[in-house]
Formats: sequence, structure tokens, C-alpha cells
Amino acid sequence: MKINTHYLDLKPSYLFKTIASKTAEYKKAHPEADIISLGIGDVTLPLCKSAVSALSKAVGDMSKRETFHGYPSSFGEDFLLSAIQKHYHEHIGADVDTSEIVVTCGAKEDIANILDIFDKDNTVLIPDPVYPVYCDTNIMDGRKIKFASAGEENLFLPLPTDDYAADIIYLCSPNNPTGSAYTRAQLKLWVDFAIEHKAVILYDAAYEMFVTDKDCPRSIFEIEGARSCAIEFCSFSKTAGFTGMRCGYTVIPKELAVDGVHLLDLWKRRQSTKFNGVAYIIQKAAASVFSDEGYEEIKENIRYYQQNTANMMRVFDSMGITYFGGKNSPYIWMKCPQNMKSWDFFELMLNRCCVIGTPGEGFGENGEGYFRLSGFGNVDRTLEALDRMQKNLTL
Repeated sequence: MKINTHYLDLKPSYLFKTIASKTAEYKKAHPEADIISLGIGDVTLPLCKSAVSALSKAVGDMSKRETFHGYPSSFGEDFLLSAIQKHYHEHIGADVDTSEIVVTCGAKEDIANILDIFDKDNTVLIPDPVYPVYCDTNIMDGRKIKFASAGEENLFLPLPTDDYAADIIYLCSPNNPTGSAYTRAQLKLWVDFAIEHKAVILYDAAYEMFVTDKDCPRSIFEIEGARSCAIEFCSFSKTAGFTGMRCGYTVIPKELAVDGVHLLDLWKRRQSTKFNGVAYIIQKAAASVFSDEGYEEIKENIRYYQQNTANMMRVFDSMGITYFGGKNSPYIWMKCPQNMKSWDFFELMLNRCCVIGTPGEGFGENGEGYFRLSGFGNVDRTLEALDRMQKNLTL
């Protein structure tokens, strides 16, 4: 018996586990400390009324023989597939067929699980910095990884070059952690590049609801040619606050094929074998948020979180802090003052301000020297955190 030794190539601890450990140690040493977390991107607002109502009704359905539901579909129930299709058509401006949508338990899981349908000899291109799951899941499989360098020189939006030729290309827009969002023209360059190099783009659109700039697409399928080269992942976690309920979806166009094999067929075969589907009551709640009433309710929640990033930008402008993101994203990507290392700045923020953020180094080598702050907190607590920063940070 042999273990998968590629796991030994991973960093000893997942980024957010390290943050939690350091925070717990500080709290133990300072039990009176009032710590405000602007770190992990978990939502704080309750579910919208439409989702709660749908959940309640669905629970009632499960209590009656005539409306009881057992195993759900491995690909999603028709009522949710239709709601997602409507969302693409009415709110995004891209048309997808219900047969191209596969309902899952979240974008994080999908980004990892989609690798099952690709050969381990494929070379992958991953932006640096970016969400750690992209890199870690490919390390687990032993794939060769290239990195697309993102920094201030390209506003953390790397564009294709011949050096970036790869079989699988990861793109995240708006990006986690930097908050930067590609324009249509920039994303078209990536689509053309993928077609030219016969690559597949894995496009993470988990934060599409936060896009406010009309020139920044909410879906890669708004771009001509994307249906022949891209797979899109999205989630109800940030869209509708389902971080604790787990529901998302993957869209694979019918025409996307490699050597005559349709990737949608492979993905559905994988799901039907390894996944029993999302619970009926969760799917009912998810469908409700794309109703006319539910959509207005989740937009109101999004505006609440956007108020936090707007406050951060206002304060950081007054303090002369260099930052990115915020406008089309729930994240602020700030430059650490005085060329500090990101973990050193984490310690400074914790000790001087009792405020938690996320060190940029955890998102890749290019994240060193930067710090991610989340807009998913309470507005009053976020204002308190900003007040502490203004009073206690000497920049």
C-alpha cells in the first residue's frame, strides 16, 4: 500500500486554519480583547425572506407522503435548473441551456472535483495571487503548474503571453483575493488564447453579483467564443448567503469537447457516480432567490456588503493607503505599509487594533506584502475596525 505522496508537497497548514490558530492564541493570552474579524470571507447577514419561506415550505413537503422527496437528482431539480437559466438570461445577458447546468454543493468543491475529468499530465496555469484551492488541488494530483504573474504593474489582471501556454487555465473574476475584475476586452484575449492553444478555461464567477462596472462581464459566456473553451463555476454562498447551506452550479456548454469527447458528458458521469445531489430543501431555497422578489432581496444584501468596502476605500484614501478591489468585489487588497511582510502586518493589526485580516502571502508568492480585508462583516463593526486602524496605525 502506498499513500499519495503529492500531499506531502502541500504547505503544512491551510491558510485560514493558520489564521484561526493565531487568533485563538491571542484570545487566550488576552481574554478581554474585542477582536473584529475582517478576514475569512464568510457572510454575516441572515438568509433573505424568500429563501427562509422556501425552506420552511420544503420542510413541510418532506413531512407528507405525497410531497416527500428522497434522493435528489445528481444534476439538479428542474425547478432550480430553470431558475438558474432565467438568471443567466435576465440578469447577466448570457443564454445557457438547462441541460448544461449541473447543481452541486459549492464552487470550492467543483473547482477541485472537476479535475477528475482531466488527465494528470495536463499543465495548468494559475494566477498568482489567487484562491489557494486552485493550486493545492493540482498539487494533490501531481500536475505541472505554471503561474500567471499578477501585480501592481498589471493591476493584478495578468493577460496571456506565449509563456502562459497550458492545457487548463484558471481565471477568477472578480478575483479573490485582489478584487480586480477583467473587462470584456481583456477576457476576450484569454478566450482567444485558449482557443488558439486548445486549452480549457476554468472560470470562477463566485462573486459575479458584486460586479458594478458595466464593462466587466459577470459570466465568461458573455464573451464570443467562450462556449467552445470554458467551464464556469458559480455559487449561492456569496450570491445569497448560503455558506452554511452549500449550493452551487457548474455550467459546461454542449459544444465544449476535447478530441471529440464532450466534457459535459464526462462531468455528469462523474457526478452521477460520486455525488448524490443537493438536498431538496436547499434546492428549493436556492431557486427562490432567483425569483423576482428573491433577487431584489439578495441585491439588498449585496448592497449592504458593498457599503463596507466603500467605507474602507474612503478611509484608506484619507490615510494614503494603496489598495485594489472594492468596487466590483467584496474584498479590499491593501498594500502593507513600509514594505512590511504580510504576516508581520497581520501581527501588527492584531496587536495594535485587535483586527483580523488575511495575509497576502497565503494566496501565492505575489501576495507577499499585501493584505486582504473582507467586506462581509457587520457595517458598525467594520466602521469600528477602520476607526481603530486610523487611531493606532502609524503609516
